[in-house]
Amino acid sequence: MPATPHPHPGYRWLIAGMGTLLQLCLGSVYAWSYFQKPLVEAYGWRNTQVAWAFSLAIGFLGISAAVGGVLLPKFGPRKLATVGSLLFGSGYLLAAVALHIKSLPLLWLGYGVVGGIGLGLGYVIPVATAAKWFPDKKGLVTGMVVMGFGFGALLMSKVVAPALNTAFPNQLPSVFAGIGVILGLTSLLAAGFMRNPPAATAAVVGGEKAWPRLLSRQFALMWLVFFCNIVAGIAIISFQSPLLQDLWKNINPLLAPATLATYGATLIAVSSVFNGLGRFSWGGLSDRLGQIHTFRLMLGTQVIAFIALMSVGNPWLFGALICYILLCYGGGFGVMPSFVLNTFGPRLMPVLYGCILTAWSAAGIVGPQVIAWLKDRYGPQASGYAFALGAGLLALGFLLSLLLTVAKPGDSSSAHG
Repeated sequence: MPATPHPHPGYRWLIAGMGTLLQLCLGSVYAWSYFQKPLVEAYGWRNTQVAWAFSLAIGFLGISAAVGGVLLPKFGPRKLATVGSLLFGSGYLLAAVALHIKSLPLLWLGYGVVGGIGLGLGYVIPVATAAKWFPDKKGLVTGMVVMGFGFGALLMSKVVAPALNTAFPNQLPSVFAGIGVILGLTSLLAAGFMRNPPAATAAVVGGEKAWPRLLSRQFALMWLVFFCNIVAGIAIISFQSPLLQDLWKNINPLLAPATLATYGATLIAVSSVFNGLGRFSWGGLSDRLGQIHTFRLMLGTQVIAFIALMSVGNPWLFGALICYILLCYGGGFGVMPSFVLNTFGPRLMPVLYGCILTAWSAAGIVGPQVIAWLKDRYGPQASGYAFALGAGLLALGFLLSLLLTVAKPGDSSSAHG
């Protein structure tokens, strides 16, 4: 049974705060583009090879989140969050060993598989737990918790990674090891606070009750709409730093590599703020507009942004458009928990929300790999093709969203049966 929490009414905000801290650590995965170019240059690996580490991490994140949603009622949030934190930190440590011995497969296994499983277990727990503590503010609070994940790239690109790079110059294995220790221990601390409210039960949701929902038309459409929103944004996340650096290099070929890297890191940091704010702001807005109306607004406006990116040559305007795309990308994660909750009800929410995160898995493989392939094959022309593809996928997501049944905000009984 879950441990009984402190009786003070403000305790639920401590749970939400610790959940946000846990997400902040896990969100460091979104700073992968900070390491993409240095790893290619230092080890002679191709863009597609290096990008597989990120793709696998996101892929296993979604799969393990689905498993975590099923296991959550049985084992409780604290145990699963602790296991997830241990695996998350271990993923960075294994990646450090991989870089030390120059083993690409071990990098994929450590950062991608082990770290990705930790990410998924850690991600789903605070979201599902916070939703139980705040039935009156579902969109707002789940948006706040996942906002931490969006801010993770800011923490990594502007604080943790630069500090470790200064302490261990040109020593990527030591940098990855330091990240594993710092973020792993911090996430373990936050995981210790994860627990259910007193009214929550530990009853396992039967598979015979969840499966009909998983096979429903509504769930399939929600999955596809979520996938379209994610795949466009995550492709940008995985390569935003190299894309901006290429743009600056075209404008001024004399810029030093260190200066270009600084520009790229700054974009990662700033866009991560928008990623985080999008989760909070769109999540709160969805409580008033309704989740599917909010998704339509995000998808439709992003189509315009991606079309604009195809002809943008100004790096400042490029950065502004990237930030808006990340605002909407994060918004999808802020809106989806309450969308699942309102559509399928609180009892099925952990299982179905975990399963819908497999859309993140699929997008995490498709998006970065397509961008990496285009970049390796077409060079300077790759970005234009990528932006056109992103616009097309978002337009498809918008059209699919028109087929969804609208759940009334705050109505958690609309799809129970």
